Order: sequence, then structure tokens, then C-alpha cells
Amino acid sequence: MPLKSRKQVRDEFASRGWSYSEWAKQRGYSAALVCMIVNDDDRAPHRKCLRGESHNIAVELGLKAGTVSRGTAPHMQLRAA
Repeated sequence: MPLKSRKQVRDEFASRGWSYSEWAKQRGYSAALVCMIVNDDDRAPHRKCLRGESHNIAVELGLKAGTVSRGTAPHMQLRAA
């Protein structure tokens, strides 16, 4: 699956009517952390998402390749359009 840009993730949330907080709540993530990652700069991100919760969020959003280190809620997974 091709990786997405943060803009693509934001557009997908908008087109599906999803909120970051609800998406985060469904997966047990911090809504503030999800917002920070999605709204970060693609070219020079402040949060690198190298490990832990940030890594898992980035993988589930399709921003980076990798493996999520805990379970996911498949009914709200983002898919490539």
C-alpha cells in the first residue's frame, strides 16, 4: 500500500466525516498526539514517529511503513483511495 501525505490523511478524514478525537478514542490513542502528527509538516516533521505511540499512529494512518505493536480497530482503518 502506498504511503500517504499528511494532507491526504486530513482530506480523507474530512471526506469521511471523521474527527481525530473519535479516531484516536477508538484505538486508545491520545487525541492531542494524533492531531500533532496529522497537522505536522511533511517535509520537516517535528515529531519523527520513530517509536511507541507516535509510531503506531503513523503506521495506522498510512504515513509510514511498519508494524503496529498492538491491536487495531479494523472498522475505522484508513485505506488508500
